[in-house]
Amino acid sequence: MTNRMPELLCPAGNLESLEAALHFGADAVYGGMKQFGLRAFAGNFDEEALTQAVEKMHGVGKKFYLTMNIFPFDDQMDDFIAAAKAARDIGVDAAIVSDLGAIAALRREVPELPLHVSTQASTVNAEAVRVYRDMGCERVILAREMSLARIAALHREVGDSIQLETFV
Repeated sequence: MTNRMPELLCPAGNLESLEAALHFGADAVYGGMKQFGLRAFAGNFDEEALTQAVEKMHGVGKKFYLTMNIFPFDDQMDDFIAAAKAARDIGVDAAIVSDLGAIAALRREVPELPLHVSTQASTVNAEAVRVYRDMGCERVILAREMSLARIAALHREVGDSIQLETFV
């Protein structure tokens, strides 16, 4: 196990909450765009505000992760991919995604965009973590139901081959 300081990641539904997260020591924030996120009432960012948020975070050496954790229908996939390309161009540090098909499409269409698997995917076992790793995801946000003992056991199974994240 690698000894490194955990990343303090906080939600930011708008620029005001982003500033609050920074004030209280966040290393990174996650937030959504006006579409394709499950936090519909969080305010969320249009492209202009997302650009400002990413520039603000990067300007102080911090990261911005974009939630794109809806389960897109086939007729939404083209817009979903276009939004991911815009997010990549803006400079988000990763997209947080839930849907297996969305992950596969993003790996194919936007391979340079780092992907984190959302807690909404309810990942609770090492086999699933390995599948996401093999698909090119760099981090899995584990299901909230995971106990510390289960997280430790899962980490022993997958080692440091992929980052694991959990809510506290």
